[in-house]
Amino acid sequence: MSEDRTSLEFEDDRGSGRSSWIAAGMTLVAVAWMGSGFIWPADDTSDTASSDTEAEAVSVATRTSRAEDITLYFRGEGQAEPDRETMIRAEISGDVAEVLVEKGSDVSTGEVLARLTTTRLQADLSRAEEEFDRAEREFNNAVELLDRGVATVDRVSQARATLAAARAARTNAEEALDAARIEAPFDGRLEQFNVDPGEYVTAGSEVGRIVDNRPLTVSLQVPQQMLAGLRDAQTARVTFITGQERDGRVAFVGSSAASETRTFLAEVVVPNEGGDIPAGISAEIRIPTGKERAHFVAPSIVSLNAAGEIGVKTVADGAVVFHKVEIARAEVDGLWVTGLPDEVELITIGQGFVQDGEPVRTRAEPGAQGTSG
Repeated sequence: MSEDRTSLEFEDDRGSGRSSWIAAGMTLVAVAWMGSGFIWPADDTSDTASSDTEAEAVSVATRTSRAEDITLYFRGEGQAEPDRETMIRAEISGDVAEVLVEKGSDVSTGEVLARLTTTRLQADLSRAEEEFDRAEREFNNAVELLDRGVATVDRVSQARATLAAARAARTNAEEALDAARIEAPFDGRLEQFNVDPGEYVTAGSEVGRIVDNRPLTVSLQVPQQMLAGLRDAQTARVTFITGQERDGRVAFVGSSAASETRTFLAEVVVPNEGGDIPAGISAEIRIPTGKERAHFVAPSIVSLNAAGEIGVKTVADGAVVFHKVEIARAEVDGLWVTGLPDEVELITIGQGFVQDGEPVRTRAEPGAQGTSG
């Protein structure tokens, strides 16, 4: 084998540099495509974007609300109390001779409820009357003798003192006899009467309790911030827990607050001619305190702003406006609120999806009249 080797040369091959030219060409095309945005800028799309934004404004339902004059009320809870009540006591000691009424009876002032035995009392009165007659004769004799110049002034004075003592003893005996009758101190109902014939009672012992609930007095506590709206003789509507209702009047408003609760005592007097409303039951009191212009809104449209303030959202000039409001009066089906202009366009549906200042499209609330479209 020959040791000589011959090298292969491709100097005459025309396709040997073709791949380099293809790569260079593709690079130039890419550079030109990326730079085309600077040479031929795209059309301005700001008008289209703005148009799309306007087209996508949230749609809300509204209704026109106009302010009305309403009456403001103070509402409170109280308890019905009798106009008068007291314990009935025996004025003297003795045995019960007769009981004339039963517990639960309606009685009149001065009506005799029971009598004690009077045998001893009659004897005491007879003795006192005899003593009085004797003292009166002695006094008259002393005066006659003084006029004749036989008796002295001291004897007349002593006779006069004896007569005064006898008169006092007779009066006491008469009062003791009268006290043997246990009487009603005023018109009312006997809530308690615990005596029986033959029972011995002592002077001052409680034998019953009488209650007068004609009229009733309803007591309630008034917060200090509401005190300025109450005054004597104001009308009041009282609803008792039994369902009965009565018109009453404010009879008393306290001028000193309770130290524990910082509330003031007030009393409303309620007629109860038939006595059918019992004392001691709970009652709700409503007292008118003034007038205010307010809008009636559904609780569902009331919301809070970022500051935590309560309010409602309205539409003005195509944009949302948040109005801070205060609740003037609450009803079963809605709220009366203040803080709004006399006439507003309330957002009633969709208020939870829009913010203050946001543009909106409006449509009439179903069933509402006078709303913008």
